[in-house]
Amino acid sequence: MTHKPTVLFVCIHNAGRSQMAAGYLRALSGGVVEVLSGGSEPGDQINPMAVSAMAEEGIDISHAVPQLMTTDQVRESDVVITMGCGDVCPIFPGKRYEDWALTDPKGKSLDEIRPIRDDIRARVEALLAQLLPATV
Repeated sequence: MTHKPTVLFVCIHNAGRSQMAAGYLRALSGGVVEVLSGGSEPGDQINPMAVSAMAEEGIDISHAVPQLMTTDQVRESDVVITMGCGDVCPIFPGKRYEDWALTDPKGKSLDEIRPIRDDIRARVEALLAQLLPATV
C-alpha cells in the first residue's frame, strides 16, 4: 500500500488562509492526501468572506471550525505549510516545512480576497504536483 501524504496548513486564526488552502487541497486531491489545518490562536468562526470566495470556486468551507494546531498534527504531517504564524510551529526533523507569505484576508472585502484565494490555489496545485507527480 502506498503512503498517503499528510499536509498541515497553519495560520494564526485558522479562519481564512489555512481553511482556503485546506479546502482546495481536499477538493483537488480527490481524497488521496490527508489534509489538516490549525491555528496558533484560533478564531471564533471562519471568515465569511473567505467562505464566499471559496463558494465561487464550488468549494464549501462553511462547516469548517477554527482549531488549535497541535504538536500531534505536526508530528503526523509530511508537509507543514505556515502562513504568517511565525515560529509557533514545533519543528521535527525530517518534516518538510514551507512558509507561504500570504496577505491575511481578515477584514478584507470579497474583491480583495479573490487574489489571495487565487494565489493559494496556484500554490496548492504546485504542492499537489510535487506530492503526487504521477497522478496530476
